[in-house]
Amino acid sequence: MKAFKLFGAVSLAWVMLATAALAAGEAWPDHTVKFIVPFGAGAGADIGARLFAERLSTRWGKPVVVENRPGGDGFVAITAFVGANDDHTLLFAAAGSFTVHPYQHDKVPYDIRDLVPIARVSNTIITLGVPEAMKLATLTDLFALARAQPGKLNAALVPGITEFVWDGFVNESGLNFAKVPYRDIVQAGTDLGENRIQVMMTGLAVIQAQVQAQRVKLLAVTNNKRAVSYPDVPTVVEAGFPSLELEGLVGLFGPRLMAPELRDRISADVRAVAADPAITQRLTVTAQVVNPGSPAEFAAAIDEQRAKMAKIAQRLGIKAAQ
Repeated sequence: MKAFKLFGAVSLAWVMLATAALAAGEAWPDHTVKFIVPFGAGAGADIGARLFAERLSTRWGKPVVVENRPGGDGFVAITAFVGANDDHTLLFAAAGSFTVHPYQHDKVPYDIRDLVPIARVSNTIITLGVPEAMKLATLTDLFALARAQPGKLNAALVPGITEFVWDGFVNESGLNFAKVPYRDIVQAGTDLGENRIQVMMTGLAVIQAQVQAQRVKLLAVTNNKRAVSYPDVPTVVEAGFPSLELEGLVGLFGPRLMAPELRDRISADVRAVAADPAITQRLTVTAQVVNPGSPAEFAAAIDEQRAKMAKIAQRLGIKAAQ
């Protein structure tokens, strides 16, 4: 009888603990939620973060604030996020902010396992553009010209994964471009329009004004689908250069110890917000494609990108940082 009473008391205690844990999960968030963004104000990911923060704040009944932490090739934002180790501090970032880190730095000051995918939000449209003055029609034309004039054409690349993919392609193709570094990549867009540089691989948002002014021509997008806003521009795969394919995966990440139930709940809320046509319209204007995905879908897309970076690194003879 005593054993039965003891078993009943233990069972009741477990039920109470489970109920309390469930209630705590349902109560999330119980204070302000922060989205850390590794880009400055006005960047595509920043605009997306603010749109989602506003809508999620309404759904969650608590403020959702955006904190811009640009610099250090993404390290500033990522280490701030990891250091917080708090389920109310999330990272809103492009996967390209970190999938290339092991191949561009001798040491990486964080553990990749501390960045847990919660939800894919969008895909940044990444383009290859040339000056209209060059009168080139296709990527084939551009690369034929580069082969005929090795080292004579100037190229501008966004530092990080975009530059890494370009370097892999150039190495594989045996082409020779003169890379021009920029502290402010927006300036490169202006120089492209003026034909001071002859090709640029960057997010569409950076050169969209030049395209609209008919000073820059888009030869291809690196995404696996054409951009709805520029349906006549082929993908790099359609153009015959699959090595240049790159998806600008943008989404939300949580800390390693975040409860799976909470991760799934946040993911469901993000996807519910993404279903709003007004969100699609706003992000399309900023050169992004709304592409919501579950934690598993986002993780799979990141793994695919990481595998691509590993292949490029092998081709370039680069070993991953330990």
